[in-house]
Amino acid sequence: MIRVAAVGDIHMGPDSQGLLRPAFETLPDCADLLLLAGDLTRHGTPEEARVVAREVRDLPVPVVAVLGNHDHHDEQPEEVTAVLREAGVTVLEGENTVVDCAGGRVGVAGVKGFGGGFVGRSAGEFGEPVMKEFVRTTRRSADSLHAALKELAEAGCAARVALTHFSPVADTLAGEPPEIHPFLGSYLLAEAIDTAGADLAVHGHAHLGAEHGMTAGGVRVRNVAQPVIRRAFNVYRLVAA
Repeated sequence: MIRVAAVGDIHMGPDSQGLLRPAFETLPDCADLLLLAGDLTRHGTPEEARVVAREVRDLPVPVVAVLGNHDHHDEQPEEVTAVLREAGVTVLEGENTVVDCAGGRVGVAGVKGFGGGFVGRSAGEFGEPVMKEFVRTTRRSADSLHAALKELAEAGCAARVALTHFSPVADTLAGEPPEIHPFLGSYLLAEAIDTAGADLAVHGHAHLGAEHGMTAGGVRVRNVAQPVIRRAFNVYRLVAA
């Protein structure tokens, strides 16, 4: 059994230092690793990233993260990533990592993702250049997630997790206004997950959404945005293959 703790959208700033650390220090009792599903900061500044870094530095379990849209707002994602990596966090963007757990080796493929909508109600790669680029951004993101998951399959991991910020399914957006669903995720991410294969998909971003969903191919999807789960993290259990 592999125990995966996950949370997203913690939106930390100078006034939130120390809020999550006590809960994170209990992780060895209940989890083998911690996944952070983006929007770790409020505005994407290095100063806010340092608050997050102090919250997770030297935790006794591995920490794997992707960035979210808030972490890009100040247009310094490289600096935010560098601060987190210096604190020991594995930050993924179209990449993967393998964590050796007591229950087996778990592979995590991570990408921020992007919007575009879902089957029957999605943006098309047609028309103005800016619209084409919008959809191509999501397609490139989904392609990199697919490639990262495929590499993990070839690495012989006991379980694989897809970690994104944007949602791969509409299920976990229930509660959000339908008008903004195209800005909360894309079916292309779900297609990547289903075609490459995964045991669990974890995302954030949808603060008013629902926790539970599933891809068309039967992969469990969990929205771990903190306003949804209302705790420091949730733990999901995977049975090693």
